Amino acid sequence: MKEVVYTGKAPKPVGPYSQGVKVGNFLFISGQIPIDPTTGKLVDGAFEDKVRRVLENIKAIVEAAGGTLDNVVKVTVYLKDISKFQEFNKVYSEYFREKPPARVVIEVPNLPLNADIEVEAIAYIP
Repeated sequence: MKEVVYTGKAPKPVGPYSQGVKVGNFLFISGQIPIDPTTGKLVDGAFEDKVRRVLENIKAIVEAAGGTLDNVVKVTVYLKDISKFQEFNKVYSEYFREKPPARVVIEVPNLPLNADIEVEAIAYIP
């Protein structure tokens, strides 16, 4: 049985997709870009602020499904500029301190709304 997960603490979808979909104990979180859920606009400013916004969006969706970031088992990261990898890791390590999830980071030429970063995740919530 497929359950759609939605929270007002993460941005409304900008297309025909769900913030998250829970199937059994697995939660599949759609790619999150640095949209502020209160304004519906991309975050301006430092790249680290954009990373924080994306990870806060993911955190809100996981929590809406009854989990925490500790339940995240796989993360896929899309960066428009791979030279931002160290900046990304600095913020990412604040959110995933112990037993971090499996992860891949990919440089891409473009992202929705011309964002600098997009992150999708899978969580296992027993």
